[in-house]
Amino acid sequence: MSAHNSSKPATKVVSGGRRKDWTWPVVNPPIWRASTHLYETTQDLRRGHPNEDGHFHYGRRGSPTQWALAEALTELEPGAYGTLLYPSGVSAISGALLGVLKAGDVLLMTDNVYEPSRDLTRTLLADFNIETRFFDPLDVDGFADCFCPKTAAVLFEAPGSLTLEMCDVPKLAAIARANGALSLIDNTWAGPLGFTPLTHGCDITIMALTKHVGGHSDLMMGSVAAGEELYKRLRIKSQALGMVVSPDDAALALRGLRTMHVRLQHSTATALKLAEWLEQRPEVARVMCPMLPGAPGHDLWARDFTGGCGLFSFLLKGADVQAQSRFIDALELFGIGYSWGGFESLATPFEPSRARSATSWPPAGVEREDRFGIRLAIGLEDPDDLQSDLAQAFEKMDLK
Repeated sequence: MSAHNSSKPATKVVSGGRRKDWTWPVVNPPIWRASTHLYETTQDLRRGHPNEDGHFHYGRRGSPTQWALAEALTELEPGAYGTLLYPSGVSAISGALLGVLKAGDVLLMTDNVYEPSRDLTRTLLADFNIETRFFDPLDVDGFADCFCPKTAAVLFEAPGSLTLEMCDVPKLAAIARANGALSLIDNTWAGPLGFTPLTHGCDITIMALTKHVGGHSDLMMGSVAAGEELYKRLRIKSQALGMVVSPDDAALALRGLRTMHVRLQHSTATALKLAEWLEQRPEVARVMCPMLPGAPGHDLWARDFTGGCGLFSFLLKGADVQAQSRFIDALELFGIGYSWGGFESLATPFEPSRARSATSWPPAGVEREDRFGIRLAIGLEDPDDLQSDLAQAFEKMDLK
């Protein structure tokens, strides 16, 4: 059983990757734990098997548990030939970058990128003599000037990490293509149910399956999807790096995938309700949520995206680090921890000035004393309960 091409995304998350030869007569693919795949004869061994999902060869190439997950993810990405699995979101980012860059290349990276992606530039990529240059994702007119003959790729993120600026992905990707560079995007925030990068000009789409796909805060995994030529190129590099995910984790990701659509609907609706409420709070200087009508970037989100998620941020008015900490510590229903996409809501503090190179913090229109923010990852709790929890935390924050 596999998703029909005309099926809508809500159907594909249920039916994708469920070939009868991998699952029948059970609903889910069994967990194939195997490093060794046996051959019938030495002649069969010498002949080998095609280097494609669906063909047994050796454990690193996967088995029906991993293949089913990869196929299900591919069916959610219009324009993708295949999907590669990595043991974490960061390994997916680094694997994709190493798959398309070589020594001497220049990489353009959005300035509001996920901080571990920024860390890659001064560790792994620098060691391979790959130069990274950061750019302002909101400066479309100046983007073409960022390119040079050595620019091989661009890494986007929409919306941006922590501060959730929404860039014009199709325009920026078109400029990159005109300058001979590949466009990669970290699409973890919206995922394929909310945004399909390959149909908007990008060449490679990356996702941390740890978040929405896993959905239960109990696995680490990443994915990279692309068209045929790039997929095959990335597959060889991934295998050379020994990238493989465990079948147990693949089964957990498949379990999470089946409910991702309904979970996202709930967390997105709750996030929008809370964002609208926070906009009216006197303690809040700015709500950063592109789903919010009137917010910066909302028009781009409404034009290109079909969905969102429960992750957004807001800035405290006239707060310092101590007030920021008092607010978070007073929360009762929000855990304090990284990641998002799980069933439990989370809250973390941020002040990203140290993680900016081509832009400044705070942004235009925000006073310096309003630069301390809170990132909320909304889970599956009742929205009224979350709102009440935020309200009592404001009372305990005590800005006087």
